[in-house]
Amino acid sequence: MDFLFDIGNVIIKVDFIPSLRRLIPENTEDIDRKLTTILTQKDEFEAGRISPEEYFPWAAETIGFSGSQQEFLEAWIDIFTPNHVMWQTIETLYAEGHRLILFSNINNPHKEHLLQTYPIFNRFVGGVFSYDTGHIKPEAEIYQLAIDTWQLTPENTAYIDDLAANIAAGKKAGFQCHQYDTNDHKQFLHWLNELE
Repeated sequence: MDFLFDIGNVIIKVDFIPSLRRLIPENTEDIDRKLTTILTQKDEFEAGRISPEEYFPWAAETIGFSGSQQEFLEAWIDIFTPNHVMWQTIETLYAEGHRLILFSNINNPHKEHLLQTYPIFNRFVGGVFSYDTGHIKPEAEIYQLAIDTWQLTPENTAYIDDLAANIAAGKKAGFQCHQYDTNDHKQFLHWLNELE
């Protein structure tokens, strides 16, 4: 069977806020609004519609950060925590011979960091990454692209994602879907056991 895995809050837990807050100067007003502004625009960045050369200076200016781009980038990638219970399950699926494919709304700096840092990603044959496609989940085009790129048979493809809208789009594409909750891995294991 083929497995399509989202990355954020499935394979790796993600929290932008603590890391980005460290970049904001003291006594800055409307911190939450500024963080919301750059994270809302992040979708366009992750869809590949805005380049890193545009996004990072704009985001730094928006939150009032005046340090180097390297400092900003280090904070930008310091947002991940391993989800070890999912890693164990991925190892089991890999050992059983299933084809594992990444399917993520992600930007290139995050993808490169994750693939270089965490060996669990070596268990995947490759992926479909939003920044490289011009589309972002839950847009239908990126699901079709995953099907075409990896020659998937949707009814024989399991899709795991943490977001309800993405799962709804996955169901429309014909995948067997599970909305993952990092606080309830047992529910995911039960769903795996029930897969046809």
